[in-house]
Amino acid sequence: MTASRKSTPDATDVFVAHRNLLFTVAYEMLGTAADAEDVLQETWLRWVDVDRSQVRDDRAYLVRISTRLALNRMRTNARRRESYVGPWLPEPLLTTPDVAEDVELADSVSVAMLTVLETLAPTERAVFVLREVFDFEYDEIAAAVEKTPVAVRQIASRARAHVAERRPRAEATPGERDRVLQRFMVAASTGDIQSLLDVLAPDVVLVTDGGGVKKAALRPILGADKVVRFLAGVSEGPAEADIVVVNGAPALRIILDGELDTIATFAVEAGLVTGLYAIRNPAKLARLDAVVSLTR
Repeated sequence: MTASRKSTPDATDVFVAHRNLLFTVAYEMLGTAADAEDVLQETWLRWVDVDRSQVRDDRAYLVRISTRLALNRMRTNARRRESYVGPWLPEPLLTTPDVAEDVELADSVSVAMLTVLETLAPTERAVFVLREVFDFEYDEIAAAVEKTPVAVRQIASRARAHVAERRPRAEATPGERDRVLQRFMVAASTGDIQSLLDVLAPDVVLVTDGGGVKKAALRPILGADKVVRFLAGVSEGPAEADIVVVNGAPALRIILDGELDTIATFAVEAGLVTGLYAIRNPAKLARLDAVVSLTR
């Protein structure tokens, strides 16, 4: 990113030092890398015009700018998503190994959690992300969302309760999750229906996002039998599959006719798949050619 005439090397260095954090904050609020990058660019343009002699905490100030910009975009996106075809799932990102090592960060950027965060109102989501994921103080969050600290505490409490009711059940250990994913991949690639049923929880939920472009269910599918029938029905011929790290967790990457067709992420409990999120919308798979650094 090139500094403008008004910027100083120090301002540039400060922004670059916090760039990954700002991207992560925006991505957690918006669920798409394109929107997060736009917020980052707008944050930079505002940052270079700031009188930094009046800034006590660069990190908090930059996050404040990004949060306000993200809130504006969230409100705009909410109207757009009313016309989205079928369920809306976040844009998956290939992530660096250190994301998976930070258990709390990996949980917060998982496709399952980002899907839950979509059910929050914009201000609730911003407050939840800043408090629960990035551990900002209530007065700092209040300045970012333009509310009083008392109001922010109330919003945070309401958002925590909302997320607790809807968040995925406890994740398995990394080793157990890897074994389950391998079993699923083998069963799916060989067409072994019984083996596929054996790896799915009876009440498994499948959410598919085709964006009206690819085959996908218009609403979540509940139950192992129905999930298997749907997966068999959308199969479009021989495909290649491998495991990649997406949003801090192993995911299945499916290649069809040499093109990336689907990214599938999983929620696992007690050795079984309890949640399956299949992202097929080509627009959301366009950035899976580079690894992204997320940080707190």
